[in-house]
Amino acid sequence: MKKINLVKLKNFPIYKQLLLEEALLRTDENNWCIINEGTPPAIVMGIAGQKENLINEDLLKRNPIPVIKRFSGGGCVIVNEDSLFITFIFSKKTHNIELFPEKIHAHMENFYKECFQNISLKENDYVIDQKKCGGNAQYIKKDRWLHHTSFLWDYKKEDMDLLLLPSKQPKYRENRQHNEFLCKLKNHFSSKEEFQTKIEKNLSKHFNVEIVQQETILEKQYPVHRQRTKII
Repeated sequence: MKKINLVKLKNFPIYKQLLLEEALLRTDENNWCIINEGTPPAIVMGIAGQKENLINEDLLKRNPIPVIKRFSGGGCVIVNEDSLFITFIFSKKTHNIELFPEKIHAHMENFYKECFQNISLKENDYVIDQKKCGGNAQYIKKDRWLHHTSFLWDYKKEDMDLLLLPSKQPKYRENRQHNEFLCKLKNHFSSKEEFQTKIEKNLSKHFNVEIVQQETILEKQYPVHRQRTKII
């Protein structure tokens, strides 16, 4: 059974998490799963995102929070203490799949279906009953790939109002406003612990899981590498 390192974080800033993920993707050879429960509030955009097209800048000026451009693709999300982040970083040789986005999505959907009967993939989003509960993005290198997801445990309408309706949106959204399009995991699971435990148990079925302490990974010195994550 192949090994995966598991790092469990709590209220760890998403900016620092993205820097860590980028370092592990670019400079490490091991498999990783990172679970982070909550973060100080921030808006996170994909690498190709344009702030003026995604964010209500008038509302942001009244309630300023950091805006981060991550190294991966995907859309724009607002995150806070009620977000749950799950990231997988794998070596190409770990799985017998072709490194194309749709193949990786299908592989990860199978993993989450093993964890949760009610969660499925819909046009690159994780959904429950046609409502989005998690947005994800990917990064594919020649020999490694990453799949990270921001799950909505809870959210406030006033926070979602900071995000404009994207011009490019999945068909299943049907131009629904945020409050009609999103769902809260807290309405489907008894606790965040239950949600995380199901993921960890399924991880243990497929891998030899080695727990890596937060202090250990943060003290590690990574080689100089291409860094695309930044606050804008």
